Amino acid sequence: MARKNRSEARERRHTRVRAKVFGTPERPRLSVFRSNGEIYAQVIDDVAGNTLASASSIDAALRAKAQGLKKSDQARLIGQAVAERAKGKGIESVVFDRGGFRYTGRVKALADGAREAGLHF
Repeated sequence: MARKNRSEARERRHTRVRAKVFGTPERPRLSVFRSNGEIYAQVIDDVAGNTLASASSIDAALRAKAQGLKKSDQARLIGQAVAERAKGKGIESVVFDRGGFRYTGRVKALADGAREAGLHF
């Protein structure tokens, strides 16, 4: 059997997570993607297929704030920003989709930042 690479393994884990996690208009899905350099978060209504709020480390408004911070601190900042944007649209509660990534490091920092800003999950 051929050995799978890391990205294929993550995609398999993400498929497994997505079988259970589904965003509704009342409780949308907070989806996280991280690359080596950046981190992205979206609040998604899976019923309509719409992104309701988003934030990322390449966001022009957040780039200046994130300058010079460690990646985990940047992730916390992105979590707070996406939570504030979601709350601005009347979203209080979400389901967390870690995107097949382990719940540690930057993914956990983003989740903690979102919780600090008042998002419930």
